[in-house]
Amino acid sequence: MERFYPIGTPGVPWTDAEKQQWRAAQIRHRSYGDEVVSQIEELKNEFDVSTYGELDYGPDQRYQLFAIRSRHWDDSLPVMLVTGGVHGYETSGVQGALQFVREHGPAYHGHANLLVAPCVSPWGYERILRWNALALDPNRNFVPNSPAPESAALLKLVKPYKGRIVMHIDLHETTDSDESEFRPALAARDGKPFEPGEIPDGFYLVDDTANPQPAFQQAIIESVAKVTHIAPADANNEIIGSPVIAPGVIEYALKELGLCAGISDARYTTTTEVYPDSPRATPEQCNAAQVAAVTAAIEFALANP
Repeated sequence: MERFYPIGTPGVPWTDAEKQQWRAAQIRHRSYGDEVVSQIEELKNEFDVSTYGELDYGPDQRYQLFAIRSRHWDDSLPVMLVTGGVHGYETSGVQGALQFVREHGPAYHGHANLLVAPCVSPWGYERILRWNALALDPNRNFVPNSPAPESAALLKLVKPYKGRIVMHIDLHETTDSDESEFRPALAARDGKPFEPGEIPDGFYLVDDTANPQPAFQQAIIESVAKVTHIAPADANNEIIGSPVIAPGVIEYALKELGLCAGISDARYTTTTEVYPDSPRATPEQCNAAQVAAVTAAIEFALANP
């Protein structure tokens, strides 16, 4: 029996009324201030912290967006960009980015300039959602004149560094809720039928179709495999509908799809995908997998300028 999303009419795209109905149904489950901003504040002793924008979704829904930069920035050094929380519900992307800065960031002083945006979508983080408050997916809206304020703010942050960013790693998760909630919601919003898919069990990477870097991806996979398991291909030799080009690696057209990993023009780019719902992985392992991915990415980029 075909499932219908509880908002809207099957086959009819949402209007503003349905989007407002969807937004009104969302509940705040956790605190951006307590879980994210507090950790960022603690990093101020060793890193420069600044705001690069503010989201205004109502009187009690205003959020400052924070960037963490290497102290004593040196323009002669390569820039390494780390982004997390583009989808607010992907917890290890946010917590993994912060854990990396806390545990490993100081080691790169004098070797690389770090630029880290650990939680791009704080409204979504608090509500454990993929979309922002406008029912838009920030990770399909990294485009000129973006309608998603989260995406527009990050594009503005990164713009002055384009041409100097050597590596950009964007930290994500693929969860069971993609299939139970977010893909059905997307189909309903766009007035399309929901087509069931398969959630891969394990970690994988998304390379750039226009600029594939197989050795870079492989270095990250090898590092993460020491922490958690790598997602196998399905019966069609695919992961989430895309051909597996190497163990744990698929490709997307990053810029064409408006994805975050396509914003920097870096030589080395990737999107991580952790699977937090696996019975074989703990939240701590998921965070550690993100940290392993970031460190491996930076080390490879430094060794292969």
